[in-house]
Amino acid sequence: MAVFRIERFTSLPPTEAWRRVTDWERHGAHVPLTSVLVPAGTRTGVGTVFVARTGVGPLTFDDPMEVVRWTPPEAGRAGLCRLEKRGRTVRGRASIDVVPTQTGSHVVWVEDVRLFLPGRWIDPLLTAAGRRMFGRVLDGLLEAPARAPRGV
Repeated sequence: MAVFRIERFTSLPPTEAWRRVTDWERHGAHVPLTSVLVPAGTRTGVGTVFVARTGVGPLTFDDPMEVVRWTPPEAGRAGLCRLEKRGRTVRGRASIDVVPTQTGSHVVWVEDVRLFLPGRWIDPLLTAAGRRMFGRVLDGLLEAPARAPRGV
C-alpha cells in the first residue's frame, strides 16, 4: 500500500479552490496519457462514479472511483471529498480537503493506493511517482486560469 500526502496553499477562495480540485475531467489534462471520463450531465456528489483511464492502445487500465463523501466548503468551514478506488488494477482511497485560511485556501490531497501486483516491493516507487504526478495535477488545477461560466 502506497500512502502519500500533498499540500498546497493558494490565494484562491475556498469555493474556487474546491471547484477546481473537484473538476474531475480537468485532472486528466495534467497527467500524460490520462483522461478522466465523467458521465454526461452528472453533478458531483455522494454516489458519483467516474473513471481515470491511463495508457496507450492495449496498455491501458481504468481507475474507477466513487465519491463517498461530499461536503463543499462554506461559511468558513472546510470542504471534504472522499473517494473510493474500485478498480481491478487500482484500489484504495483518496481524500481532498480544502481548508479556509486568512489569505485563501490550504488544499490537502491524500492517496492510499494499492496495485494488483503482489507484494510491497512497488510501494516506494508508487509513493514517489504519486507524489510527483499528483503534485503536478494539483499545481495545474490551482494555477490554471478560471474557466468562463457555461453559456457566457
